[in-house]
Amino acid sequence: SCSYFFYVRFVHLFSFIMTSVSADAPRTKITSLQFSVNDEVGVLERALGIFRKFNVDLQKIESRPSRDQHTEYDFYVEFNASDTIDLKALQKELWDVAKAKSEVLGVSEVAERPWFPRKIADLDKFVHRTMQYGQELSSDHPGFTDEEYRQRRRDITAIASNFKHGQEIPRVDYLDTENETWGKVYSKLKELYATHACKQHNYILPLLEQNCGYGPDSIPQLQDISMFLKECTGWSLRPVAGLLSPRDFLNGLAFRVFHSTQYIRHHSKPFYTPEPDVCHELLGHVPLFCDPEFAEFSQEVGLASLGASDDDITKLATCYWFTVEFGLCKEDGELKAFGAGLLSSFGELEYCLSDKPEIRPFEPEITCKQEYPITEYQPVYFVADSFESAKVKLKDFASTLARPFDVFYNPYTQRVEELDTVAKVQALAKHAHTYSHAVQKALARLA
Repeated sequence: SCSYFFYVRFVHLFSFIMTSVSADAPRTKITSLQFSVNDEVGVLERALGIFRKFNVDLQKIESRPSRDQHTEYDFYVEFNASDTIDLKALQKELWDVAKAKSEVLGVSEVAERPWFPRKIADLDKFVHRTMQYGQELSSDHPGFTDEEYRQRRRDITAIASNFKHGQEIPRVDYLDTENETWGKVYSKLKELYATHACKQHNYILPLLEQNCGYGPDSIPQLQDISMFLKECTGWSLRPVAGLLSPRDFLNGLAFRVFHSTQYIRHHSKPFYTPEPDVCHELLGHVPLFCDPEFAEFSQEVGLASLGASDDDITKLATCYWFTVEFGLCKEDGELKAFGAGLLSSFGELEYCLSDKPEIRPFEPEITCKQEYPITEYQPVYFVADSFESAKVKLKDFASTLARPFDVFYNPYTQRVEELDTVAKVQALAKHAHTYSHAVQKALARLA
């Protein structure tokens, strides 16, 4: 019965907490350093090469345009403090090789347990921590030499940089060239969806056309889509200026928040992009966030990431890569695509269902170890029997990770509770009993 299920879950959590709640987590010393470089090709690679030369393992790197000089970028880095690192020599070489002005901000003690957001508004704290792209383009990007395109990206990413939880997502007045690029991608992909996309995607896309302005004529607005998602599954979109770290991105999923770009690929290559853009986000990701089972699966990945070790984040990010980004599923005896990286790429959508790649069953403990390329089609894809079975397997896998606590998401307060005391588990069990009673009462009426 439902009551028995909740009782067993309560006993499991009670036993878990009594054996794993311990004293303060061990602490380690972290050095914080900031350096500034000119906006020129290759300068960041030279600077990072110096850290590697000094055997510095960077734990964090954040970037932002300099507040003092429009031609410079500031980088904030953190790494484990060590007596073997000659900071003065490192700073001198940063200047000699990369003309990077640097300053050691300090050495601090931090708990080894990684910080994670406790409430949805905490996502504001890492919105600026983009790893690459956004307004900064790599030299091989199709728009790298197009100054008009680069300025356009700066204007659009400024929206994400200034956005705070609770605000409406500002609308972008897209240019004709941007809408034309979107239209080419939209029309090309839609030709394949009927035969290659999973049934959930094909069911939801017409709903997005009816309710959110999807179509080949213009790029839909994030605010309209976010409101529709909220009604469907409680998910929402949040604008982001570029790629987040795996930890930050996965942490957002725990709150049913998907960080989405608003800029679009360069018009010279409408069917190619080296980065996630609005085509990838809105055609690949958004439709399935309207599906309840997929929405729950995605949140499970996020909840498992909260407070996880770096090694476990890598495992979860790999499982995410081979499901949410490049996953296949079984449908009436045939393979269909549900990964966003497939549903937003005309070429790989055809390729993934051909006889060229290797197909394996999705088993998280195996999938998490699989290496993958990021600049070419995948040689291996993993197949889920269903979103529900993938969710169950992922929850079982998450329970084997080294995190010494469990978490519970409260959808009413949009907060995450760390279940690290008996009192918290007892409170959760009380709510669970209330839900169980409601279910049993309803079933009795229907019998």
